[in-house]
Amino acid sequence: MTALAGLRVVEFASIGPGPHAAMLLSDLGAEVLRIERVGGGFRNPVLDRGRARLALDIRTPEGRDRTLAITDRADVVIEGLRPGVMERLGLGPDVMLKRNPRLVYGRMTGWGQTGPLAQVAGHDLNYIALSGALAAIGAPGTPPPPPLNLIGDFGGGSLYLVTGILAALLERARSGLGQVVDAAIVDGVSSMMALFAGMVPAGVMSMDRDRNLLGGAAPCYRCYTCADGRYVSVGAIEPKFYAELLDRLGLPADLAADQMVVERWPETARRFAAVFVTRSRHDWCDALEGTDTCFAPVLELDEVPTHRHMADRGVVVDGIWQATPAPRLSRTPGRIAPTSDGTALLTEWGVG
Repeated sequence: MTALAGLRVVEFASIGPGPHAAMLLSDLGAEVLRIERVGGGFRNPVLDRGRARLALDIRTPEGRDRTLAITDRADVVIEGLRPGVMERLGLGPDVMLKRNPRLVYGRMTGWGQTGPLAQVAGHDLNYIALSGALAAIGAPGTPPPPPLNLIGDFGGGSLYLVTGILAALLERARSGLGQVVDAAIVDGVSSMMALFAGMVPAGVMSMDRDRNLLGGAAPCYRCYTCADGRYVSVGAIEPKFYAELLDRLGLPADLAADQMVVERWPETARRFAAVFVTRSRHDWCDALEGTDTCFAPVLELDEVPTHRHMADRGVVVDGIWQATPAPRLSRTPGRIAPTSDGTALLTEWGVG
């Protein structure tokens, strides 16, 4: 038995955070039916795992009626289209909730369902730019680098969509009613900025890139180049961990007194860099991994499965690079479901 066994989810095919949210729900045991365009398109073998697929032209009256018959039997709907598109198709939340009052209707967008930019095109980079996260990333005096789409699409997007869906399902157990989940990436990333929003006015931390403790300015919290051109990371923020790092690098213990003196950071960082570049990444792993120096090698994607810690936990499974379901539940663990034909699942749902 899985945690979400019996939960019926209808996902309208989209890109980015919507499919990731559907994958997470499937991994935790939900039955996910993915409605795709006729003719299909690119399918990500990892992100799109665990679905039953059904090709349906929802722009036609027949496709609309078929879709509503399906969502009448669903618990959750996930869609990631521009605001108003589903309404124009006759598949908006008002229509679906009138027919199925228990439905949780999840809407995944970048800007949100309302606001001056709601109808404007955008991508992850734009949303994190507007949320204050992007400005703090990168080297001082250079344009902020795109941090993949981990912060926006997945951190502030799919994870908040899933949180909202699960919260709505819990509330439905009390009220018997579903509701709409407006998951906007600008909202989610702004929520993720809570730590910094509290630390800055308290004077504990600066978001300026040359003074940001967690942004790479501090010698104790950044990455360094090794002799072989590969990289390692250190995050020795706490004094006792920093003292151990200094000791194992062979640097003077009195550097610990200047750990949080911003004006000393550039010189100390140069001293750290001069040490790390003398040995290969492999040698530094032998010397520092498993110690309280807050150390880890910077791995390439294809190196992750064979790292001893990741291999021991079975983080990457099934022959191709895909992570095991997360988080891990003790009594009702998740599983990677096989992909299947949607018509068979609809028969189980009682949809002719």
